[in-house]
Amino acid sequence: RSRLALVVLLAVVAGSSPIAAQEIFHSTQTANLQTTETLRAGNLLFEISHRFGVPVAEGLDELFGFDGPSNIRLGLSYAPSDKVLLSLLRTNDEDNLELHAKVILAEGGSESMPFKLGVLGGGAWNSQPVLLAGVEDNELQFYAQLLANVLLGDRLALGLVPTFLRNPRLRDVEADNAIALGIQAQWYAAPAVSFLAEWLITEARAGQAYDTGTFGVEFETRGHFFKILFTNQSRINATQVLGGAAVPFDFDQLRVGFNITRLLPF
Repeated sequence: RSRLALVVLLAVVAGSSPIAAQEIFHSTQTANLQTTETLRAGNLLFEISHRFGVPVAEGLDELFGFDGPSNIRLGLSYAPSDKVLLSLLRTNDEDNLELHAKVILAEGGSESMPFKLGVLGGGAWNSQPVLLAGVEDNELQFYAQLLANVLLGDRLALGLVPTFLRNPRLRDVEADNAIALGIQAQWYAAPAVSFLAEWLITEARAGQAYDTGTFGVEFETRGHFFKILFTNQSRINATQVLGGAAVPFDFDQLRVGFNITRLLPF
């Protein structure tokens, strides 16, 4: 089904007539997945994001998850051109340091259905991974993604993100390859408020047996995006999330998280 959905989307956008460049998603990412949006050449984007480890269902005793430990990400992105975005992202979870590059390949469509296509490639170094006995020097991960986004009308943005991931599980003696498919949607209810959802279809592995689901609300102000999220994924950098979640997408397993980004124009 996922392959069929990708083929249908690409067929629709390929048959559309070109139009001027148009924003589809407002932000460079939804929750965990990148979009085809970039920055103006020369601009910077600073990010701080959290994923809390205790489920919201623990209730007031754990302040609905906020009393628990959290994984934190700091990031900085730079646009050398309007169609290229370079990002450096670091999380305290196994000291995962990620570098990736996003490139926009094509944009067009019709006024009622504009689209953008892009590619993204990146790698991560885990400088303090938690490894099992007999596993050594398994610290590097790499991934590549196709980004396909389309806007329906002027309020509903949709995206597909087929992904290749090298070394999805650091604790395995031998690194292998994984294929994943991200699905993202965002409905812009008002100029400053929107609702987003993601689903990341992944292969089941030990300790990473479940798909990652995320939903939330985004508040947009001049230069800022503030996203409040609920998800079954407590990890945060791409090579960690793309490998799968440790717990199922059930109500009693949902954690709270947030992404905050600040545009730094120059």
